[in-house]
Amino acid sequence: MDLKAYIRDIPDFPKPGIIFKDITPLLADPDAFHSAVRSMAEPFRNAGITKVVGVEARGFLFAPPIAMELHAGIVPVRKPGKLPYKTVQHTYDLEYGTDTIEIHKDALGPRDKVLIIDDLLATGGTVDAACSLVTKLGATVTGICFVIELEFLNGRKKIDSYPIHSLIKY
Repeated sequence: MDLKAYIRDIPDFPKPGIIFKDITPLLADPDAFHSAVRSMAEPFRNAGITKVVGVEARGFLFAPPIAMELHAGIVPVRKPGKLPYKTVQHTYDLEYGTDTIEIHKDALGPRDKVLIIDDLLATGGTVDAACSLVTKLGATVTGICFVIELEFLNGRKKIDSYPIHSLIKY
């Protein structure tokens, strides 16, 4: 299935000069969504994944069905103050400033093999921070998967020590 046909370009969003890659048409079509989920899970079916980490916010849309495909648990990575239990944080640099993400401190352990899911790889900062959180908790990042990769932003360089799978590349 040509999943690229289900990605809508939104010019000048969220600011002038940006062309936003909108995944909502893909999510709205049951065949396209199912195809995306199965294609994201496929390279990791025999990798022994125990947990799927979904990165806020659109990673949450893909992580649960991928976890079901892989018969794995799901763990959310969120912005500060959104998780109810004790957390571990990681702060990382953005183009202008910093951001922070968190995970429950008991969400992962040394026996966990983790697949990290997000909708889009741009500069790689957020998913690199998610990898840091996973390893801080003693788990192993077994792979990282995206629906879309914006190759011209070179985000893969930050995370190229891990297996990476992207369905659509621009």
